[in-house]
Amino acid sequence: MKLSDPVQKSLMQCTDFYYKIRPQPLPRRDRLRACKIIAHRGEHDNTTVFENTLEAFDLALERGIWGIEFDLRWTKDLCPVVNHDPDLKRIFKRDIKINDVTLEELKSRCPAVPSLSDVIQKYGKKLHLMLEIKAENYPDPQRQNNILKDCFSSLEPQKDYHLMSLTPEMLDLITFVPASAFIAIATTNMSQLSKLALNKEFRGVAGHYLLLTNTTMAKHRQKGQKVGTGYPRSRKCLFREINRGVEWIFSNNAGELQAIVDELSGESRR
Repeated sequence: MKLSDPVQKSLMQCTDFYYKIRPQPLPRRDRLRACKIIAHRGEHDNTTVFENTLEAFDLALERGIWGIEFDLRWTKDLCPVVNHDPDLKRIFKRDIKINDVTLEELKSRCPAVPSLSDVIQKYGKKLHLMLEIKAENYPDPQRQNNILKDCFSSLEPQKDYHLMSLTPEMLDLITFVPASAFIAIATTNMSQLSKLALNKEFRGVAGHYLLLTNTTMAKHRQKGQKVGTGYPRSRKCLFREINRGVEWIFSNNAGELQAIVDELSGESRR
C-alpha cells in the first residue's frame, strides 16, 4: 500500500523527532573523519537559494561539505542539464518542460538551470559529485552515453563521482562507466535493491536511515560495498548514523552537520 505524501511526511517528522531526543554516544574520532556529508541538491532553502543551482553548490563548497547530490535531465537536443523535476513549475514557476526545449531555449528562458558541463567544470575534483539519473525516456542511449562520457572525461569514477538512481533500470542504460560506480537508491524497497546492488556488484546502496538496517549494512560491507543514508536532521541522529559506520550521509542541512563533524573531529575538510 502506497502512503499519501502528507502521511509519509508526518511519519518522517515523528521519526526525526524520536531520534532527535534519543541519547547517542559521541562517535569515535576515526568514525567522524571517515563519514562523508553530501548536500542533497546543494545548500538551499528554495526561497533565497534554489536547489540544483550553481548558487546552491557554491554554498556547499564554501561550507566545506564533502559532496553534492544533484539530478540529471535531458533537453530536446539531448543536452544534459541539472534539475530534479521534468519541468520548472515547482522551483522556478515557469511552465517549461525540459525535454520540450533545446539547451539554448532553456538557458534563455531560465538561466538558473545549469548544464551538467557547467557543474562538472566548476566543481569537479573540488566536491564529490553524486549524480542521480532520473527516470525518463532515453531516445538515443548510445549517443547519450557518449555525451556523458565526454562530460565526465576529466574525472575518475568512484574517486570523483558516482551515478545513482531510484529506478535501477535506468542504470542499465549507462554503459560508459562500470557498475562499480553505481549506487542503488531505495525507498520502501530496500531489500530488493540491496540484493540487486550486491548481485550486480554496484558500489553500494542508499536509503532512508530508518530503512537501512545493520544487518543489510553488514551484507554490503562483506562485499566491499558502501552504504549511504538520508536525511538525518539532528545532532543525535547524525551521531547514530556515524556510530553505525555509515559512509555517506545525504542531508538537506548538510552545512550544519558538516560543522558538527569538523568541530568534533578537530579538522576542516577544506
